[in-house]
Formats: sequence, structure tokens, C-alpha cells
Amino acid sequence: MSFRYLNPKENTKFKDRHTIKVEDRKQWYEKGKKADVGIIGLPFSKTSISYSTASEAPSTIRNALGSYTTYSGEKDEDYSNVTMLDYGDVPIHPTDTEETLKRLQVSVMEMLETEACEKSIILGGDHGISFPSISAFQQKYGRVGVIQWDAHHDLRNLEDGGRTNGTPFRSLLEAGVIKGENLVQVGIRDFSNAKAYAEYAKEHGVHVHTMQDVEEKGIRSIVSEEIARLKESVDMIYLSVDMDAVDQAFAPGCPAIGPGGLTAGELLTSVALAAKEPLVKAMDIVEVDPGKDVRDMTSRLAAHVMLRFMYT
Repeated sequence: MSFRYLNPKENTKFKDRHTIKVEDRKQWYEKGKKADVGIIGLPFSKTSISYSTASEAPSTIRNALGSYTTYSGEKDEDYSNVTMLDYGDVPIHPTDTEETLKRLQVSVMEMLETEACEKSIILGGDHGISFPSISAFQQKYGRVGVIQWDAHHDLRNLEDGGRTNGTPFRSLLEAGVIKGENLVQVGIRDFSNAKAYAEYAKEHGVHVHTMQDVEEKGIRSIVSEEIARLKESVDMIYLSVDMDAVDQAFAPGCPAIGPGGLTAGELLTSVALAAKEPLVKAMDIVEVDPGKDVRDMTSRLAAHVMLRFMYT
């Protein structure tokens, strides 16, 4: 029997013949394939200090790519030639946190070993995924510099609860994966951190830029200066974007929302600026909680961050 309208093999989604969506340029990884950007999902949020469904974020951010086209009107340039390989999501162990962290690190390392892409995007998950992810890049490249957009230092002690989404950068520093002077924190927010962790950052030489610094110096100036400094002492630069760095008005779907953060424009502009540097090889996006989001606002912003990283 033939149908007049139904076609079980086709997607019935509306398609404009002149419009290419970002998701159209994404393929699933297969051996031998090459692309400009690799994507991997680390859907882990069981170590979040507050309740979070950030484990669902990789799928919602991927879905949000369907909201954007490959054409930049501001640059009058079509990026439809930029391709993506999606490595899928790492399966999480249901109860064993250390086993999960091992799986995350091994999986990111395996992605890098395929040498199929020049840049990598890691979709969390809570910020705890940055510890295994950055550890994998350190194994691959050597000296790693990190620019972290965040309201929080994420330098909490490990005695009160072990590894959580508040400890990744302390874990990296104490494991010797990164050096304090090679860690840059941008957007640290007032009344959001303990004095002990501000002092820990200072003692270890972490370059901390608060929201007051952003307001006084401008985020472009801060990022430009830090990129210029880092490139003299590291082998690669990794961007870590905690979406709670953004003001709650622009990113309501985060476990730790708050006022006084970055605007969406400041985040997008600064990520795009950093991504122009050839030493910037990877970026993670973390702390998107779809269960707390409003009309996928935060996932859509995260997807837009991906575009600013890819289309440079």
C-alpha cells in the first residue's frame, strides 16, 4: 500500500532548502572518519553537592543545536563546511563513583587517540567531569593551561564528602595535573565562596578574576591578557565553562544560580576570543540542569557557546 503523506523512513520536520542547521553537520563517529570538531558526552552528576539532573544535559544541548544555522550574519560567513563527529555518551556506573571517573578519563583519552578531530567539546554533567577530562588531555599534550568561567573556585576540600562538583580543580592541582599559575578563573562571584578557598587559590598562584574585575577591566581584556600569558608556558589550553558563571537571568537552568553574574553576551564574546588561539584545543560545558531550566534557555545558551568555540 502507498501513502499520500506518510513516509516511515523520513523525518517529517520542516526543512527549508536554503537553511543548514548546525545539527545537520554532525555525524556519529565511525573509524576512519575525520572532522573539525569532536563531541563527547560525560553525563555524570551524581557527585553534585545539590540535587541536579545535569546528567541529562548532553542530550538537551545536542538537541538545541537544531535551533541554530551555520550562517553568521555578523561575519557574513557560512560555516557549513565545519564538520562534527559525535562520540556519544560514556555509560555511567550506577553506584561506583571512582569507576565512573575512570571510565570518563579513559573515554576522553580514547577519543583523542583516534586523532580524528582538531578540537574537542566535552558535554557534562556537573563540574566534577573536568577532573578526568583535563587529566586525559594532560596525558595527551603535556602542560595544560585552563581558563575556567565560574561563579565558584571549585577548590573545596576532599575530606567533607570526597570528590564532588566542588572539587575538580583542587583535585587537578593536588594530583599535579595542572599548576596553579596555569589556572585562570573568570567571573568568580561575591558571596559565593568561602574565605579558605580564596586563600587556597592565592597560595597556589591561581589567577582569579572576580565579577568586579570583569566590570572594571572588561572580560575581553582579561581573556586576551591571560591567553597571551598562558601560551608562553603551556602546550595546550583547555576552556572550562561552568554555566553558573552566567547571571541567573540568562541561565536559569543551573543548580547554583545567582545574581550578579556574566551576561550571555560576555560569555559568548570571551569564549569566541579565546577559541581563536591555536593552542585552545578543547572546551567543556558543565552544570546545565535541564530539570530546572525554562524553555531550554540554558541549553540553548550552551549550544551557542559551542558555536562560538567551533566557528572561529
